[in-house]
Amino acid sequence: MLAVAHDSDRPDGSSGSVLHLPSPRAVLRHAVPTVFEGILGPLALFYLVLVVVGFRAALLAALGWSYVALARRLLKGERASALLLLGTLLVTLRTAVSFVTGSAFLYFAQPLAGAVVIACVLLGSAAIRRPFTQRFAHDFCPLHPDLLGRPDVRRFFVRISVLWAAVLLVNAAFVLWLLTSSSLQAFVLERSVVTYTLTAGAIFFSITRFMAVMRRDGVLVVWGPWRPQALQPQPA
Repeated sequence: MLAVAHDSDRPDGSSGSVLHLPSPRAVLRHAVPTVFEGILGPLALFYLVLVVVGFRAALLAALGWSYVALARRLLKGERASALLLLGTLLVTLRTAVSFVTGSAFLYFAQPLAGAVVIACVLLGSAAIRRPFTQRFAHDFCPLHPDLLGRPDVRRFFVRISVLWAAVLLVNAAFVLWLLTSSSLQAFVLERSVVTYTLTAGAIFFSITRFMAVMRRDGVLVVWGPWRPQALQPQPA
């Protein structure tokens, strides 16, 4: 899914390498099932069952979705994404606490504590120069080890880890405010809008910064099917 060409392969004849990445459509085909499986599916099922049946049934429905998705991956011998593994662990803990207490507040408050913990993990991984964001990036767009070994790329993931830690903390603050000021059904929708808006903005910034880092490192980013002959300079 990725290739790096030599200096002479640059279409403009300049020095540097060519980084080939999957087309945006291919990235979406890879990422959408992961996001749907780990986030959107259980959220949609939770809201539907919440409206039709009630809170406790919604808890079990979301939990069941996560376990079925994980079991399907394992039975087919496929790699479970970090998003699915983390989501299944968190929803299990949330459901256990909330089912015993019957508290919707605790169900939604627990992810806020989890977000703070994850933010601290991201900051810690950045501090020791082993950014956890590399693992998540690989789930959505696998990158070649040679690329990840570049000093500029490693610094990029360190800084992006700090960015995502900040996004998680800001999102947790907004969600806590919504949780204490909205009805349950309204909160589920409002939280989704806030969270996905912040996440989409952070993703866009991460991608554009990555491309900027590549340009500074003398690497041309090419999106789409790999066609080495298309990168050769055309005769005058």
